[in-house]
Amino acid sequence: MGHKHDIKKREKGKHLQYEDRQLIEYSVKRAHPKKVSVAFLANFIGCSESTIRRELKRGRVKQLSSELIEYYSYSADIAQQDYDYKGSAKGPELKILNDYAFVEYVEHKIIKENYSPDAVIMELEGTNFCNPNTGEKFDTVICTKTLYNYIDMGIFPNLTNKDLPREGKAPKRKQKKVRRSYRNVDGKSIWERPEEANNRSEIGHWEMDCIESTKGDDGSCLLTMVDRMTRQTLIYKLPNQTQQCVINMFDKIERRIGRVKFAETFKTVTVDNGSEFLDHHSLERSLRSKTKKRTEIFYCHPYSSWERGTNEHTNGMIRRFIPKGTVLSDIPVATIEDLEDWLNNYPRRILDGMTPKQKAEKMAKNNPNFAA
Repeated sequence: MGHKHDIKKREKGKHLQYEDRQLIEYSVKRAHPKKVSVAFLANFIGCSESTIRRELKRGRVKQLSSELIEYYSYSADIAQQDYDYKGSAKGPELKILNDYAFVEYVEHKIIKENYSPDAVIMELEGTNFCNPNTGEKFDTVICTKTLYNYIDMGIFPNLTNKDLPREGKAPKRKQKKVRRSYRNVDGKSIWERPEEANNRSEIGHWEMDCIESTKGDDGSCLLTMVDRMTRQTLIYKLPNQTQQCVINMFDKIERRIGRVKFAETFKTVTVDNGSEFLDHHSLERSLRSKTKKRTEIFYCHPYSSWERGTNEHTNGMIRRFIPKGTVLSDIPVATIEDLEDWLNNYPRRILDGMTPKQKAEKMAKNNPNFAA
């Protein structure tokens, strides 16, 4: 090489660019048929000799001279294609890195507090990814999908898919005797329900159901009520799954908060056609007034549980703590109250990350008669 070249200084760890490969190709072809010095190319490009050796191997191609003699040269295009292909297989760097505080927090929320990955992320989004207990900011900021991916990859030492609420395929439903559904021809159909209840634009429209105990129990059950707008949940333990027990609970609530507040809090209640809900007259009538009702009861179509989808979903969450086969009479009322509190403080994606309690309190500011 007859003339002097400036020596480049390259930052350590920086990869060769396409322009560098073009310079290597130019130098190799200009020196042909002689071999260009590796040391010269290293100084010329501004990198180590080992980098040049790897690069020459990466872009090595077989060519023909004008005399039809085969020889090996270097192609910048071939080298760049190889570099791009291998780079595409690396994937993004894990965002979690060495954030052990974040790992411990996620594991605790999912394993100990029965949160879903989405609920964990929603809670952290509300705190700008700061630990709600200490106020310290986590180094990790990820979305729900990424958290699920990390769990699948086994990034968390104590957390697997088996710890998630709904992991795995649901077992095939066994055929069993279906409880008879009594169509209450005298009651109002769900088709007659106010539009405010249908579109969830107003607080105070509820769905109600009973969770049965295991066979052989004394007949106790859980009466669950969910507000369609806020997802606020109420759970009452009843001694029996009968019409009179449900009516007695409504009477007890009305005595405690009064007819006006009862009517504002429970504007409508949507139920299935179970025998415990058939006496809609007694459920609707007030203890304090002979002319004014305390609520309105609407009935779903028989075997149409999806018409109370919010209630069904909530019952599924309750079953995570009280699985089928549990003797409900053995469960203390304090445990039921703790479960109700957990549900009302659980972040919901459909509420933009708010909890049902936060949503209810926000709506209650605009409706002072509502018993939040």
